[in-house]
Amino acid sequence: MLRIRQLEALSAVISTGSISGAASSLGISQPAMSRLISDLSKNFDFSLFTKRDGQLKPTQEVLLLYPDIERVLELMKNIQYTSSEINERTAGHLKLACLPGFATSHLPKVVAEFLKDRPEVTMTIEPDRPERILEWMVGEQYDIGITDGFSGHPSVERREINIRTVCIFPQGHHLSRLKSVSPKDLVDEKLIHSRKDSVFFQSLSQAFQEEQVKLKSSIEVRQFTSACELVSNGLGVSILSELDAIKYVNQGLEFRPFLPKIPHKLTLLRPILQRPSLIALEFMQMFETSLAPFIQKDVVT
Repeated sequence: MLRIRQLEALSAVISTGSISGAASSLGISQPAMSRLISDLSKNFDFSLFTKRDGQLKPTQEVLLLYPDIERVLELMKNIQYTSSEINERTAGHLKLACLPGFATSHLPKVVAEFLKDRPEVTMTIEPDRPERILEWMVGEQYDIGITDGFSGHPSVERREINIRTVCIFPQGHHLSRLKSVSPKDLVDEKLIHSRKDSVFFQSLSQAFQEEQVKLKSSIEVRQFTSACELVSNGLGVSILSELDAIKYVNQGLEFRPFLPKIPHKLTLLRPILQRPSLIALEFMQMFETSLAPFIQKDVVT
């Protein structure tokens, strides 16, 4: 079997014209270099060099093979370089599935920070509904999933993060006089909210029922970002994740903490049976760290 070290030795002798020069260039002894060339000659079953004018010159057979040998050596250099980058988390491809709202709100800033010092890392970002994200995770089609309302699956590992909930309203709204907003403060308000079959809406509905306040449903949306846009157009108020609300503070919206505390349960997913890459683990850590300012720590379950 041919060995890469033998091919490196051959290339070094061709470049320097001598065994001693080749040994010096590779940092090995002359006897070691001679053994490499001798063993390679036996593998090829033809002479590798002739001696002319005190120098070793490659035979016609070697010259015929030399372009392929150089390509192999260059490929090995590329493999070593790329493997080093992977170990240093500076190269690789990361596939991420997320809720559509995240793809245009919080996620881009985290991705920009992550890729800043990793120029060789590439990413695929696929926004879709929670059901589809779970399907991709179970099928091991993506490295990371960012979703909500996740109830669990044996093929998927999860990390649940509770994000603070706030009430958003147009700038100058009378709710801005309050330090916090409760269901009783929203008796006469039209509510823009998430889908009625979502876990978050069910928690919200229960909070209104416990305070004996009728929830005045106005517009039902799938994504919190849509609710923010609708509120900014004066169509009502909404209760949603502070993570989404913060982006609209300078776009005509205000918000206050919502009580009782019913956090938006965000979930990071990854396939259990798929060994995570180093860059996937590092991205998950960076993403979770980016959520720290919005985490609801004192949740009563």
